[in-house]
Amino acid sequence: MKKYNFLAVILLGITLIGCKEKNKGENSLFTIDDSAFPAHFTQKESLSIGVLNPNSKEIDSIAYFINDKRVGGTKGAEKFKFELKDQKLGYQYLKASVYFGGDSSDATKRIEVVSDIEPKLLNYKIVNTFPHDTTAFTEGLEFHDGRLFESTGQKEDSYFREVDYKNGKVIKQVNLPKEYFGEGITFFNGKLYQLSWQEKTGFIYDAKTFKLEKTFKYDKDIEGWGMTHDDKYIYHSDGTEKIWKMDPSNQKLIDYINVYSGSSKIKALNELELINGKFYANVWQKDAIAVVDPKSGAVEGIINLSELRKFVKSKNAEVLNGIAYNPATKTIFVTGKYWDKIFEITVSE
Repeated sequence: MKKYNFLAVILLGITLIGCKEKNKGENSLFTIDDSAFPAHFTQKESLSIGVLNPNSKEIDSIAYFINDKRVGGTKGAEKFKFELKDQKLGYQYLKASVYFGGDSSDATKRIEVVSDIEPKLLNYKIVNTFPHDTTAFTEGLEFHDGRLFESTGQKEDSYFREVDYKNGKVIKQVNLPKEYFGEGITFFNGKLYQLSWQEKTGFIYDAKTFKLEKTFKYDKDIEGWGMTHDDKYIYHSDGTEKIWKMDPSNQKLIDYINVYSGSSKIKALNELELINGKFYANVWQKDAIAVVDPKSGAVEGIINLSELRKFVKSKNAEVLNGIAYNPATKTIFVTGKYWDKIFEITVSE
């Protein structure tokens, strides 16, 4: 096993998943020839696609599609070559539409594109330690205008609030209705956005007054977990390997990436923070942070924070969760569910 897979299995608890299973309902006239396909592809490779023609039909032409997008075609039964450099990590669905004798028939196949990047095990240093509310089931942590904000989960005990991190004092708090399980928060364009877990509902508040301005429903059948943003979009996790891109103007989910370490998916992505152009993601039930390329979804680094546990004295302390970058100090604040401390850290190679 390569080094990066070893690190990922130990620190992030991922599952190795192959892709060589046969698709159900394979076309009986033609099939995509996968005899030379590797178990996985990477974005640096090209894909040579052809079809098997067991009934010796006279093929006029073949149109090839990836994820229902036409990528090219050939005359007769010639093979088609396609570069994978612009494809997402994760499963890709191939289709060959074969035209013969005035008729047509489709053949399909699934491949998996994985990362060829070896994640680095990153170092960290504790700069400061601050108090944290041991009753807070932390879901989101974020700095905004130099102030620290936190959101929490649990039915009948979910809220977001501003806290003075130096002494743990609550400055202002907004409670969610009892039927909602609160999740991540992020600030964007004068608004504070908040997710709920399984209620498929998000909330938009005025960032200054905390007045609720709007609720919205997720337009995909997903859960709400962590949240962050860049200059144009909001991003959120859903408890799988996916990180979704959301349009803040209409709250529509318009795209996603799949997060991979080597040939393995990183599932149960939780709290998110965008730091210097990279996603920093907590992984549910792991005291580690994955550093992710937002374009490809490849894990580039892993921060093993399990040693922080020895400083946490709270009897009910659960998993690490909560990442907030302070641009004023260029440091990262991390904590966990029911932890009694927030740690200010720096990260280096």
